Amino acid sequence: MTPILVLDLDGTLVDSVPDLTASLNRVATPRGLAPFTRPDVAAMVGDGAKALVTRAFAARGVVADDAVLAALLDDYGRHVAVESRAYPGVESGLRALAAEGWRLAVCTNKPESPARALLAALGLGGLFAAIGGGDSFPTRKPDPAHLRATIAAAGGLAEGAVMLGDHHNDVAAASGVGIPCIFAAWGYGPPEMAAEAAAVAADFTEAVALARRLIRLPN
Repeated sequence: MTPILVLDLDGTLVDSVPDLTASLNRVATPRGLAPFTRPDVAAMVGDGAKALVTRAFAARGVVADDAVLAALLDDYGRHVAVESRAYPGVESGLRALAAEGWRLAVCTNKPESPARALLAALGLGGLFAAIGGGDSFPTRKPDPAHLRATIAAAGGLAEGAVMLGDHHNDVAAASGVGIPCIFAAWGYGPPEMAAEAAAVAADFTEAVALARRLIRLPN
């Protein structure tokens, strides 16, 4: 059985908050809203673009309509990798696993198009057998069906899969599928989100080592 590592994107593979913050402010400022800081945005990331604009505008006492979401998606799509960078050890760790025969996949609540554009811009897109975005399937994390569909799209089986993510959604989805989840302590999620994870990694290099130990393959 081929082992598979499924990874969250924002806060796990890539520090994307700089570009998300810039895009959000380019949409919010002309509408009279005070600008958002990077820590503001980091605390609101994890549930997709619609949730981000809804939370951000609500924090300013404003309701975000569909036009706001469309404006954000358009702006972000054109500025997806200006300042965003892969976390240290990501590319080397993924390439090492691929060389060992692992299959790799991304399961993110970010819409699929900007997710693919971001990974391609960072030179990582070709490493993944599947990218399951927030609009790729009828469900999204924390619904385990999103993770199951991503694993299937990558040609893998849950019995040989491990999840890596920095958000409660990742831990919950993995739990629903019945696979171990490694919590990415370097990401945006607060430490208490790690409580139900199978393991906690301080950096990506440690996450790769933990994945090798946690993978559940038959003897």
